[in-house]
Amino acid sequence: MEKNERLEALTSQNTELRRDIGLFGGMSIIGGIMIGSGIFYLGAYVLQRCGMSLGLSLICWAVGGLVSVLGGLCYAELGAAMPRSGGMTLYLNEAYHPILGFLYGFSDWLIGGPGSIAAIAIALPTALRAFTDIGDMGIKAIAIVLIAILSLYNCFGIRLSAILQNISMVAKLIPILIILFVALLLGQVSPTLGIQPPTGPVSVFDILRMLAFAIVASLWAYEGWANINVVAEEIREPHKNLPRALFFGIGGITILYVLFNYAIYRVLPLSEIQTMLNAENYYLGTAAAQKVLGNTGAIIVTVGMALSMFGALNGCIIAQPRTYYAMAQEGHFFSSFKWLHPKYKVPAVPMAVQCVFSIILVLFRSLDQLTSLVIFNAMFYYMLGMFAVIRLRRKYPDIRRPYRVVGYPVVPILIGLVFFGLLINTLVEDPANALLGLCVPAVGAVAYALFDLRLKRQGSSQ
Repeated sequence: MEKNERLEALTSQNTELRRDIGLFGGMSIIGGIMIGSGIFYLGAYVLQRCGMSLGLSLICWAVGGLVSVLGGLCYAELGAAMPRSGGMTLYLNEAYHPILGFLYGFSDWLIGGPGSIAAIAIALPTALRAFTDIGDMGIKAIAIVLIAILSLYNCFGIRLSAILQNISMVAKLIPILIILFVALLLGQVSPTLGIQPPTGPVSVFDILRMLAFAIVASLWAYEGWANINVVAEEIREPHKNLPRALFFGIGGITILYVLFNYAIYRVLPLSEIQTMLNAENYYLGTAAAQKVLGNTGAIIVTVGMALSMFGALNGCIIAQPRTYYAMAQEGHFFSSFKWLHPKYKVPAVPMAVQCVFSIILVLFRSLDQLTSLVIFNAMFYYMLGMFAVIRLRRKYPDIRRPYRVVGYPVVPILIGLVFFGLLINTLVEDPANALLGLCVPAVGAVAYALFDLRLKRQGSSQ
């Protein structure tokens, strides 16, 4: 009976939270977090890893988007079947063991979530340095104010949060689309889109090796789509809107990324791109905008970058506290984190703690080192999330699954192996930070044991 009651709670759409996020709101959360300043410079890294082959780089962006779409559809099955807060934490709890879900959430709570928020908040005013004389202390002050104001704003209900996210999503797309269409229309370059590098033909094996290496870079531009599952309990008709938001959100961004990079190639000759990269200037999007629109282009790019980062910042502040709320609901976390504001139905306590942690991290100098500590673990948990689709079908074969991932079981296995490849790549490329990142789940394991002991004592006293 206990198992049946748990399954009923997992699959029920009844909730204390407010289901105020519609389809566009879900897409805005996905796009708001995924589309940041990376659209203006990540293409340079992809192109370098493709041996400066323009055609191969565009294939890389398309394949990276396809991998993300398929990964999103795997998550769509999980979220539509279990429309509860928590996302990855919930799925790891049910597919494997609660300690895995806890370790993911603990790493995210301690460093991952606040570190990402702090980094974005600092990056936003930094992008304005080209037009204003802002010192380091001024940038940190602005970052702290942004975090505090957005955290407070998002305490007034998910409906207001979704409205702001929708507005920022539209606002960030306007400058990006202006650059894209102007570059496509006014570009004078006819790019060569062959898959062979300009330095000379290489073997099929070398092409596949370059493609695989470049896809790793492109996938970072698609990072963030899984955050929509964290707020599944606040999505209207999640069995319909969650899969649609993931498919249309990630699919639309894939098209945007491919067209944006093609538009750059229409404006900047390959020789000019090579000169920029030799000078370690990776902002190809900025250079393309300045070439076709002059100083106006530079302003549009700066505004676009600021709006993109604002949307990503707000999206992270919305999503992360729902994970900590779900952990508290499961029992292995602070009891206060499952308290909801009586009027706005928002997990206000984890929102406030996240705000404090983020502000503390803003005061540290090397935020990149803090956030890189959790990259290795994140890839591990994403891999487990893909395989959770298979495990949960076997563990709970009878629960209602309004959406089933296409190509099962090939797609979950394939995308799981892709994340395994990213895991190995991170270990090879950055072994020090990858191994240091293991310290976080080690501390988390101790914390889990303490929370578990508390639960057992509470159970024995009843």
